[in-house]
Amino acid sequence: MTAILTILNVVIMVALIFGLFTMQKKHVSFSKRVFAALGIGIVLGVVLQLMYGASSEVIKNSVDWFNIVGVGYVRLLQMVVMPLVFISILAAFTKLKLSHNIGKISGLIIGILVGTTAIAAAIGIGTTAVFDLEAIEIEQGEAEQARGASLEQRLESVQDMTLPQQVIQLLPANPFLDFTGDRPTSTIAVVIFAAFIGLAFLGVKRKEPEAAEFFAKIVNTLYSITMRIVTIILRLTPYGVLALMTRVTATSDYGAIMKLGEFVIASYVALLIMFGVHLLLLIFAGLNPVTYVKKTFPVLLFAFTSRTSAGTLPLNVKTQSQRLGVPEGVANFSGSLGLSIGQNGCAGIYPAMLAVMIAPTVGINPLSPSFIFTLILVVAISSFGVAGVGGGATFAALIVLSAMDLPVALAGLLISIEPLIDMGRTAVNVSGSMTSGVLTSKITGELDETVYIGEQEAIEA
Repeated sequence: MTAILTILNVVIMVALIFGLFTMQKKHVSFSKRVFAALGIGIVLGVVLQLMYGASSEVIKNSVDWFNIVGVGYVRLLQMVVMPLVFISILAAFTKLKLSHNIGKISGLIIGILVGTTAIAAAIGIGTTAVFDLEAIEIEQGEAEQARGASLEQRLESVQDMTLPQQVIQLLPANPFLDFTGDRPTSTIAVVIFAAFIGLAFLGVKRKEPEAAEFFAKIVNTLYSITMRIVTIILRLTPYGVLALMTRVTATSDYGAIMKLGEFVIASYVALLIMFGVHLLLLIFAGLNPVTYVKKTFPVLLFAFTSRTSAGTLPLNVKTQSQRLGVPEGVANFSGSLGLSIGQNGCAGIYPAMLAVMIAPTVGINPLSPSFIFTLILVVAISSFGVAGVGGGATFAALIVLSAMDLPVALAGLLISIEPLIDMGRTAVNVSGSMTSGVLTSKITGELDETVYIGEQEAIEA
């Protein structure tokens, strides 16, 4: 009977995918198809859980098949992430206009990313204080205790490292190993490696222009091919969102969510406030925030459902360059750097909230000016090198809590609602990355505002 019900669920999923494909053939806009996939996925997941139960064999087997579409799509995106990061940064140096102010552009992007992360930390502190959240009030079950023990073991790999040693970890000792994503800091290491090659290109360009021109043609050709691969994969976004959202809503532990509802609500309040800060920054720059929301919605939605900033990179870069008017070089830099520097949700809000919740358990007043100032500073500095994949927030929390001499095991209390909160965190991470690209382009006078205010469709090429 279980096999029959599983087959029935798979047939329903296939029929829904065919329906989305039919919408594409009828030229329904990309945004509308993604939004439709989100809604259908939520409804289907809830119905499946009500019918069979989140832990049933039918759900487990069905989700295994759904993952071919959902997880398969995310893996295709992850497949192209490292090549895209590398070739995008390298291509940025071959574009003459960007080469002239590369230092200013990268400095602005990093400054905005880290600055907004400091703001995110302050928002996390304030929200936790307003909701009066404390870790001591959260019930510890077997899963939470096991998670806490796991975090303490993981801490051993980072707690003995000084700040200079952590900075050294960003450097690519073996760039080919970093291309595999072996380390949490692999992405930024690849960025640094590509930047060194780009700087070498600029030197050769002055002394041997013919050789540099030949190299630039090769790089630009590889960039065009890579972006074409990205376009092919991104066409699958509605199907990926459908399968991912179905899995999330079918397998979520709603009982645990209700128990820890106050922390969930506080987290999303903080995340929404931070997203509002992004929009305010755009307003201060003289840009329409409503336009930004409309054009970035598919990107943020995919980030929300997939919980991976790295997997969202191709969609991030293409949306910045094609829909927001950001030059390709700036979009590549902001997208790539945003994977490992200044993630507003995972490296900003989340560690700050945990630190404020845990501090009272060891007799520290989390609202003392010295604690707040130190925490914001530690969060901003430790935001370098946070991986843009699942688990990045945990890595950031370990660094921050250990730097503040707070017990890391209590962070395991939130294991049951971690996926739900991580969805919102990832969307805010990606928004921060795109905002840095738009603001940098505006400050340097390179933003194409006719594209920003235009109505052209994205990801249809």
